[in-house]
Amino acid sequence: MPKKINRRNFIKTTALVGTAVSVAPKSLIGTRASDQRVRLGFIGTGLRGQWMLYLAAQRPDVDIAAICDIDNHMIGLAMDVIRQQGSPPPDIYNNGDEDFLSVVQRDDLDAVYIATPWEWHHPMAIAAMKQGKHVGTEVPAALTVKDIWDLVNTSERTGRHCMIMENVCYRRDVMAVLNMVRRGLFGELLHLQCGYQHDIRHVKFNDGNQAYGGGVEFGEEGYSESKWRTQHSVDRNGDLYPTHGVGPVSTMLDINRGNRFVHLTSTATQSRGLHKYIVDQGGPDHPNTAVKFKLGDVVSTVIKCANGQTVIVSHDTNSPRPYSLNFRVQGTEGIWTVDNDSIYLQGRSPEEHHWEPFEPYQTDYDHPLWKRFTDAEKTIGHTGHGGIDFFILNAFVESLKQNVPPPIDVYDAASMSVISPLSEKSIRLGSAPVKFPDFTRGKWKTNKPVFGLNSEY
Repeated sequence: MPKKINRRNFIKTTALVGTAVSVAPKSLIGTRASDQRVRLGFIGTGLRGQWMLYLAAQRPDVDIAAICDIDNHMIGLAMDVIRQQGSPPPDIYNNGDEDFLSVVQRDDLDAVYIATPWEWHHPMAIAAMKQGKHVGTEVPAALTVKDIWDLVNTSERTGRHCMIMENVCYRRDVMAVLNMVRRGLFGELLHLQCGYQHDIRHVKFNDGNQAYGGGVEFGEEGYSESKWRTQHSVDRNGDLYPTHGVGPVSTMLDINRGNRFVHLTSTATQSRGLHKYIVDQGGPDHPNTAVKFKLGDVVSTVIKCANGQTVIVSHDTNSPRPYSLNFRVQGTEGIWTVDNDSIYLQGRSPEEHHWEPFEPYQTDYDHPLWKRFTDAEKTIGHTGHGGIDFFILNAFVESLKQNVPPPIDVYDAASMSVISPLSEKSIRLGSAPVKFPDFTRGKWKTNKPVFGLNSEY
């Protein structure tokens, strides 16, 4: 995520993407059921919603019928994006917090895409499924165990799908490693690591371009995510954002499909980074220096799996550091780590006990989905986060067209998202073990892996 996003930079970026995608090969769009069109409503038109709107507007198989937001400024930016693509203007819903209900009640929508503040994901997804709409929701899918169960139960009862839009599952290196895992190059998996290690203090506060300067305002005086995201750091202590790391390792471990998360323990450091940021940026007398943040600067969670493996998940967003999702995949035959982009495979690596570069393996074991789009590689690279935004939207749309469950389903949404409330509970209990609910009700024992096995998504 760039440190600062303003309207001018966003429009310049999306203009570049528009040129790239418009000249991309038709193979970028799935071929099966190609005569079908998907009618989408977008709830939430902040910077993330605008980006996904942009990508959706590029697709010849998507009609954007409605957009909804309480922020008229963001609605205006979203309409600019849609107009630039020559798409018909959608209906606008901006009449207060509950106007999303008007969107989901429309009878001309197949699905809704939710890109709102976290606390709204659950009620919006529930309302949509009850009205017969499929759902794609940004992460996390819900914030409490009760609400996560509600998503699962409602999806099962209504027969509507709820796909968590975890784009990192489609990262190119991650999918190559997944390919290697499935081919047995790591042997039996033993231990994985992942996390969200990303200095986003600038996101949690006003970006400094707005009227309220200093870069330390949030809530009503903030901008974009700082209007709501920072409050979670005030009120909660746990892994607030686990899915970017846990999503990819879940596919490698066959979570919900032959394996499951059993229990976790979580531990948090003291909270220092956000207060220090306020003092450094706004001075010791700034009013926000009085704010008490519950979120520990580094939260470490250890998960035990039914098949024996362990997973360490890190949440680290309040300190100066380079970006890393901290991936490590270790098995009986070798290990891959993302931060030094290195790998060691017993009997394959040229020197014992020495790392070798991962790049040749990336080439040799590139996932078939990425290979399919090789001719359009440069184009995909412009479609958000190195191409993964294209893939996650493509998976959502293609599964809707084919009327099949999405490759990342409501049970995945549940097992990924529930880490947040379980980690909060573990920390409250002095890092005590906390059990994962079995959201599949035992079906994990017989469910088969699906992610990355469809030639189109």
